[in-house]
Amino acid sequence: MNELWKQLLIVCPMVFLAGFADSVAGGGGIISIPAYLFAGLPVHMAYGTNKFAMSLGTAVSAVKYYRSGNVRVQSVLFAVLGALVGSNLGAQLALRFSERYLQLILMFLLPAVALFLFLNKGFGKEDVERPAVSKWREYVLSALIGLVVGAYDGFFGPGAGTFYTLLFVSLLHYSLITASGNARVVNLASNIGALAAFIVGGKVMFSVAVPAALCAVLGNYLGASLAIKNGAKFIRPIMVIVIALLIVKIITDML
Repeated sequence: MNELWKQLLIVCPMVFLAGFADSVAGGGGIISIPAYLFAGLPVHMAYGTNKFAMSLGTAVSAVKYYRSGNVRVQSVLFAVLGALVGSNLGAQLALRFSERYLQLILMFLLPAVALFLFLNKGFGKEDVERPAVSKWREYVLSALIGLVVGAYDGFFGPGAGTFYTLLFVSLLHYSLITASGNARVVNLASNIGALAAFIVGGKVMFSVAVPAALCAVLGNYLGASLAIKNGAKFIRPIMVIVIALLIVKIITDML
């Protein structure tokens, strides 16, 4: 068996799972990046190849959420603009500060978020009444969500889609399914921006990226379909699993 087939046997199943998780709750890179590294791809090539695969996968899930009516188009455009600014600021901060400070904060924050989701069964349910949010407040908060999480994405990265979803529910009172739809669109925008840089830098291994993209597309399609069909009761436990994986990643990075 040649080297390429060995790489694909390692990468493709994990990218399918990553696409599935990403389309529902974000955080797919926590699953897929280690697979690329284990398959022997250099770090930057792993990130570039993953961005190619996940960008195509995220595009599929974003379209499915949009067609099902679970994307707030105007607010998501403000979030995209905020994310583009925030990711640039975050990348600049990463050049000046150690990510260890953010890891320490997340070590306290993430378990609290996971416990909150586990205990609050009504979080993000479509039928729970919430106070109305004015249009301009919705747009400003969307831009701030994009800015803050975009900065996190540029500075650190893993689980950005999960934080987008959580904040859209917490601050704008969206259902989990609508928050997931908006998060996919914002993630798609940031993925495309990063992918362009990786392609220009020659950091995409297309022999692996194209088959991986097919797996990501399949995973995203299946995950988005199940999320749209089942709503919060399906999304919430996936979010808890993704947060748990992110905690494990942070601990291993710090050790």
